[in-house]
Amino acid sequence: MLIGIDPLLTPELLHALAAMGHGDKIVLVDANYPATRGNRRIPVPGADTPGLLRAILRLLPIDTFIPHPTAVMQVVGDPGAVPDVVAQMNAILRAAGAADAVGIERHAFYAAAETAYAIVPTGERRFYGNIVLTKGVLPPEAVL
Repeated sequence: MLIGIDPLLTPELLHALAAMGHGDKIVLVDANYPATRGNRRIPVPGADTPGLLRAILRLLPIDTFIPHPTAVMQVVGDPGAVPDVVAQMNAILRAAGAADAVGIERHAFYAAAETAYAIVPTGERRFYGNIVLTKGVLPPEAVL
């Protein structure tokens, strides 16, 4: 246990966040996400996606050099719908100074996740509790 570090941030997850470079992606996925998709997996099975997102955003800068540094999976058959879990994640992004996540089609989300540095399966049971985060940079004058 460390002072000031959320207990949801496991040693493996902290290592991944620190090792990622500018433009690398990390994907938080719900309990229904296909198990065989993607690269490195760092499970945090007791976490809900919004809670883990909040903990990660205390440490991870979101990219400001690209138009859509965060993305969520669109609802199949209703791409304009905003499930409660997505609304919660967008509120957390805004509180951290980032824009709402853009919605992308399910298979496009899978393709984006497959190029990520890491995929983090959570215990989130609500459908569409998935988000892609693109790591940004800390400017030299950033307060650590």
